[in-house]
Amino acid sequence: MKIPGNFICYVLLFTAFFSNSLHAQTALSSLEPENYFDFWLGKWSVTWEEANGTTGRGTNHIHTILDGKVLMENFEILEGSNKGFKGKSMSVYQAAKDRWKQAWTDNNGGYYDFTGIFTDEKRIFQTEVNELPNGRRFVQRMVFYDISEDSFTWDWESSQDGGKNWSLSWRIFYERLE
Repeated sequence: MKIPGNFICYVLLFTAFFSNSLHAQTALSSLEPENYFDFWLGKWSVTWEEANGTTGRGTNHIHTILDGKVLMENFEILEGSNKGFKGKSMSVYQAAKDRWKQAWTDNNGGYYDFTGIFTDEKRIFQTEVNELPNGRRFVQRMVFYDISEDSFTWDWESSQDGGKNWSLSWRIFYERLE
């Protein structure tokens, strides 16, 4: 069976348009700053590899609150070495300062204050650099990347030299539930 040439042209055009539309949904250059984290909204299944080789599992539900201006995160570990760990964050775009801020707290007494940083197609929440007595300059960050409509990767990283070099502490794979 011979496929008509114009059919192939339509398929190629549709594919190009569809691919560009998907890319445009996640490309920073196509978004207003207040929408940089909209990809994160929804209910997610999260998985990661534990140190012993097993798979850790959890959920993360991100929705808007306060007239749609604040992203509320609800994270919970359901399986793995830290089963029962829960955390919440609130993230907001501060238009007057042209920046994103996030406050995180958890049931282990953890609290972090992050500021948004954007490089290439990565969305990052990073702490301030802490000068330690031993001269080290400690900083931590969360990096969101490989973002698509139904999945992305999240890395927790730390640096002992003020952000020149980063070490991976935890990598989580997100898959959309809703």
